[in-house]
Amino acid sequence: MRRAEDRPPRRATVSLVVPALNEARNIPWVFEQIPDCIDEVLLVDGDSIDATVHMARHCLPTVRHVPQSGPGKGNALRTGFLAATGDYIVMIDADGSMTPGEIPHFLHFLDHGYDFVKGSRFIAGGGSLDLTRFRRLGNSILLAAVNRMYHTSLTDLCYGYCAFRRSFLDDLDLHSSGFEIETEMIAHALCSGLRIAEVPSLELPRRSGRSNLHAISDGSRVLHTLLSERPSARAGRSPQ
Repeated sequence: MRRAEDRPPRRATVSLVVPALNEARNIPWVFEQIPDCIDEVLLVDGDSIDATVHMARHCLPTVRHVPQSGPGKGNALRTGFLAATGDYIVMIDADGSMTPGEIPHFLHFLDHGYDFVKGSRFIAGGGSLDLTRFRRLGNSILLAAVNRMYHTSLTDLCYGYCAFRRSFLDDLDLHSSGFEIETEMIAHALCSGLRIAEVPSLELPRRSGRSNLHAISDGSRVLHTLLSERPSARAGRSPQ
C-alpha cells in the first residue's frame, strides 16, 4: 500500500526541436499532430523568406522561435539543442516526412533507461515511402561502415528522427553544420558508451516543396564524418 507521504516520480519534461527553412505549407500538418507529452516546441528558423515563422505561431501560439545562428541543418539543430530546457530532446523535420505521433515510442525507451533513441526504417514496423534506390544503396554502404568501425549492429543511419537525454548533450560534442550532424550524433553516442535503442519509424514523402538534401555531396560529408570520428582517429588527436 502507498504511504500518504509517497509521491510518484516526476515526469521528465520534453523539448521538441524543429529546424525549418521555408516550410510554411508543411508546418500546419506537423504542428497539429504534436502529442500532449511535449512541453515546449522550438522552431529554429534558417531565415525563411516565406511565412514559416508566422504560420508556426498561428498553429501553436506557445512555440518558441529561435533564430538560426548560421547556415545548415546541423547548425539549426545545435542552436535548438542549446536553447532547449526539457529533460529529453526530440528532433524532427518540418517537411512532414516524420510523424509526430511516433514520439511517445521514443520517450518510452528514454523512460526505461536508454540515453539515445533513433528511428529506423528497416526494422519491423518501420519503412519508407520516400527512399529512392540510390539513397537506399548509399545508406546501406554507410551503415555497413559504421557497424564495422564501431562494432555495433544498427539497422539505419541516414535518418534524423532521434531523441536523447539533454544531460548528455556535452558528451555528444556536436560541431557539424550540415546533414552529417545526424551521423556525428550517432558516432559520438557510440564512442561515449551511451545506451542506444532503435524504434521503428515510417518515413513519409515531403508534403510540399523541394528537399535541401543532396544525396552525393551530403553522402560524401557523412562518410568523411564517419572516418574522422572513428575511435582510432579520435584517439590519435592531440588534446587541445
